[in-house]
Amino acid sequence: MQCGDPAWRARLWAPSIAVLSGWAAAIFLALIAISPGALATQVRDIRLGLHGAETRLVLETSAETEVSVYGLADPYRIVVDLSGAEFALATDRNDTALGLIEKLRYGLFRPGTSRLVLDLKEPAKLVRRLVLQPEGGHGWRYVFDFAPAGREEFIASLRPPRPSRPEPAPATALPAPRPPQDARPVIVVDAGHGGIDPGAVGPSGAYEKEIVLDLAQELRRQLEAGGRYKVVMTRDRDVFLPLRERVGIAHRAGAALFVSLHVNTNPSSNLRGLSVYTLSRDASDDEAAALAARENKADVIGGVDLDGYPEDVQNILIDFAQAKTNEQSVRFARDYLVGETGRDHQLLVRPWRSAGFAVLKSPEVPSVLIELGYLSNREDERHLQSPPYRRKLIGAVVRAIDRFFGVGDKAS
Repeated sequence: MQCGDPAWRARLWAPSIAVLSGWAAAIFLALIAISPGALATQVRDIRLGLHGAETRLVLETSAETEVSVYGLADPYRIVVDLSGAEFALATDRNDTALGLIEKLRYGLFRPGTSRLVLDLKEPAKLVRRLVLQPEGGHGWRYVFDFAPAGREEFIASLRPPRPSRPEPAPATALPAPRPPQDARPVIVVDAGHGGIDPGAVGPSGAYEKEIVLDLAQELRRQLEAGGRYKVVMTRDRDVFLPLRERVGIAHRAGAALFVSLHVNTNPSSNLRGLSVYTLSRDASDDEAAALAARENKADVIGGVDLDGYPEDVQNILIDFAQAKTNEQSVRFARDYLVGETGRDHQLLVRPWRSAGFAVLKSPEVPSVLIELGYLSNREDERHLQSPPYRRKLIGAVVRAIDRFFGVGDKAS
């Protein structure tokens, strides 16, 4: 049993609880049964200030935490990572601007790490860093002062950490291997954006990352209810996930289909409707070269070892595998998904489209990206936040998946 288990904590404190009586003991038990996430260090405030030519950033936390700061150029950004912390701000501070800072955004970057990103108007250098202990009703305060700088000063002052080889994903990050008798297709459901990346934002303040996560969970629920598929989620909570990792999850899971859910936005608030994207052939050449350079290139086209081939031949073989897979993606999108969703839902004039989305570039997994509507359109935004509408919309996606795999009622 893990230490985060509320029952484990209750037994640990049992001797102390025995001396409490009646309602006092009940309150104590309720407090220690709080979920582990609620006990994480909280970032309670983000403050910006001007001190002459310097711009000050203050992060206030509920407890002491490990904070790392570094810079990224082209465009100029300052990244602040907080270990074991989560943002719990009274008001949304995204898009706040002051002094050298053009915009800020924050969120969960990966399990155990939250991230704040400052987009800079110009290069800056870190001239002062302070840690203030709690006093006067304040928590721990991490203070950073930035001053204007040239490019070289920016790089020297905010040098990023040296890259390291990625650690193997924990065993729990991937589904257990399917037993031989389980011949069900694996469907990977991808909720776009997440964590520090909110995606589109609607007129009412609705975030794409939250809407698509709800829709992805509804898709998983409906797919699993039929018992015909094994479903793997790329993310099941509000966490940042690199695009390459989303594709990697599908590859490692042996996916038969990858469905990425998004919602769109447009300067015109009148534009509304659903659209489906498959990979554009025009975008495949550069991707083929990038895939060939990866260490696991021997696996990306079903175990064919490419190391003995010249680079141009590697690219051709990967591009060929990608093209064959994309034929299945197009068949699912054009022949089934557009038809099923178009029965009861608004579609764009050209609902099937193609583009070079990174999440569509798996050489061996048929993949589609569904833009389920426009948050910039108030009617679409209202529909996308309605549970009955979501269930009906996702039901159409499930019917398309059933038709693609030749199961269920094809005539429905």
